Amino acid sequence: MKGLTERQEQILQFVLEYVQQAGYPPSIREIGDKFKIASLRGVTVHLDALSKKGYIERANTPRSIKVTHPSYQSGNRATLLPLLGSIAAGLPIAANENVDDMIPVPSEMVRNIQGPFLLRVRGDSMIGEGINPRDLVIVKPQKTASNNELVAVLIGDEATVKRIRYEKSGITLVASNPAYDPIPIDREDSTIIGKIVGLIRDYEGRAF
Repeated sequence: MKGLTERQEQILQFVLEYVQQAGYPPSIREIGDKFKIASLRGVTVHLDALSKKGYIERANTPRSIKVTHPSYQSGNRATLLPLLGSIAAGLPIAANENVDDMIPVPSEMVRNIQGPFLLRVRGDSMIGEGINPRDLVIVKPQKTASNNELVAVLIGDEATVKRIRYEKSGITLVASNPAYDPIPIDREDSTIIGKIVGLIRDYEGRAF
């Protein structure tokens, strides 16, 4: 989220997940244990910052943290996903697994998915699928895929998003733009990163 430090984002996400699973908020000590913050004061500094920035409210009582930001209210619950650099929808580009940002997405889009993450699309090879440059794709991590699924694939140390086709001659990555030829890949030189399960678009380029 814009305006939050990485640790503040992590604590906010922990509070949200804790409430979703337990039905009540974590204690300050539990937050400290989770993030290896030795002192209670160290935790309250982050909570005070989240409160000042309008994300939470809390009282001077145990387990009183309440997430109040509009993005996380009932019917509009969001989950913060890491944005892991860019992925090519054209020629493959170098894969970058550094976290560029934490982006909120509707929780229902990633329900029951372990470790989902976002990748930013570059290039126009998938415009036939409605995937445009600068879109964010939601990736479900997995190392296998069925024929014709939309996947993110590492080729050597480069990454791309395509339809995967299994043929007698081998595996081919297929674009949805006739300007791009299919890419034949070698099993030993490629790794499926995951399956594309969603897409987020910001028409004005302001949110991410």
